[in-house]
Amino acid sequence: MYRSFFKRLFDIVVSIVSFIVLSPLLSLAALAIYLEDGGPIFFRQKRVGRDGELFEIWKFRSMPVNVGNVEKAKAVTLPITRVGKIIRRTNIDELPQLINILRGDMSVVGPRPPLPSQEELCKMRHANGAINCLPGLTGLAQVNAYDGITDDVKAGFDGEYAAKVSFLTDSKIILKTFIFVTRKPPVY
Repeated sequence: MYRSFFKRLFDIVVSIVSFIVLSPLLSLAALAIYLEDGGPIFFRQKRVGRDGELFEIWKFRSMPVNVGNVEKAKAVTLPITRVGKIIRRTNIDELPQLINILRGDMSVVGPRPPLPSQEELCKMRHANGAINCLPGLTGLAQVNAYDGITDDVKAGFDGEYAAKVSFLTDSKIILKTFIFVTRKPPVY
């Protein structure tokens, strides 16, 4: 019952409340991005959603104007704006995905949406059932590891989540997310 009805209701309520509570922060981030270089505030990119369907994800723009869509592995070599460094470190750049949640493209909790070029990860998610979940703003893999985990480990967490979707599981992941984003990331 939760997976088929209440999870969507939960997503709508959480995203609306989050928009209201976070509106000063969202407005400040948007203004800072615009004032830094006058470019677009948002960055949009195609991602793989539930059942392998593509959708357009929204983020605050953290790179200079005219940087196109690139794979994550290549993105680490590209410059990041001053504001971009702050919004990435604090994960504020991800908050426009509340729009995706309201639209029904995403959920508050679920596997993070991969790029279409991440074919191996998508295949593993097909095999373990995680592809049947709406992608999430946060997920089990995100609260258990920083960036850089292998696709098979990430897919393992995603499959584990897909097998035990519940209100309790989602609540625990949301709580862990708040704890996780307040910690300083490890130095590699």
